[in-house]
Amino acid sequence: MTKVFIDGREGTTGLRIMERLSARNDIELLLIDEALRKNADARREMINQSDITFLCLPDAAAKEAVEMADDRVKIIDASTAHRTLPGWAYGFAELSAAHRSAIETGNRIAVPGCHASGFNSLVYPMIASGLMAADYPVTCHSVTGYSGGGKKMIAQYQDENREEELSSPRQYGLTQMHKHLKEMKAVPGLAMEPIFNPIVADYYAGMVVTVPVFTSLLKGKPTLSDIRGMFAAHYAGQKMVKVIEGDEAPGFLGANNLAGRDIMEILITGNDDRVLLTSRFDNLGKGASGAAVQCMNITLGLDETTGLVI
Repeated sequence: MTKVFIDGREGTTGLRIMERLSARNDIELLLIDEALRKNADARREMINQSDITFLCLPDAAAKEAVEMADDRVKIIDASTAHRTLPGWAYGFAELSAAHRSAIETGNRIAVPGCHASGFNSLVYPMIASGLMAADYPVTCHSVTGYSGGGKKMIAQYQDENREEELSSPRQYGLTQMHKHLKEMKAVPGLAMEPIFNPIVADYYAGMVVTVPVFTSLLKGKPTLSDIRGMFAAHYAGQKMVKVIEGDEAPGFLGANNLAGRDIMEILITGNDDRVLLTSRFDNLGKGASGAAVQCMNITLGLDETTGLVI
């Protein structure tokens, strides 16, 4: 039986991982005494008793935890700390066979950021296929539920006496220094960071990430159908990323339709001149804990959907 420790299980990502793993009979969850959860010696002991440790921590604490771990312990890190570092597998198996192989064989796996998951699900195939050049001036808009901000933001939004502003969508990251930008550039191989427009809105979970493109700036000026076909081929056979087929675009695209689930949907809409590449998923699912558990399943050689909500 695989021994698993969740370092930081009190946060939103850790709690969802706990929920996904608690019902399984192939996992032994190692639980630290609540009074010792920030004690370095106690954490080190729990990490090194485990076969797999999930890190659901701020970056500095995640780096500290990795230094505590023996080489034999598999680390699955949900923080920002290690996503672009050599020696760390980027935990999005569907991007390529190489990404999946790195997860299968690695013992240091970095779970993608939620916005970056949507972004890379769209831009990586565009660049890998040759349709988009690395120096394309990419823009990305992302709408997310407030659970993405963690316990502090959740409490803020659920406060009966909250500010009126919280009832409307709010843009943030206005300085173009969002912490996900580094992996949004590095993973697909962009020449420069995109213009990134994240928005938090008054609902709990779920997100829609959109990258608009001008086909005249793409190689060969592909049609809408060409781009759809490329995405369908890229994600063919995947269990947790589905390309939505069909010629008719929905009148509206909700951001919370996949809340509580661990899958991702790709939609390609627009026309032959201007195309919207869109990824929809749960920021706590495929955008965080669902992706982390999927990575664990892959590295253990299990069906990657085991214990997940599809």
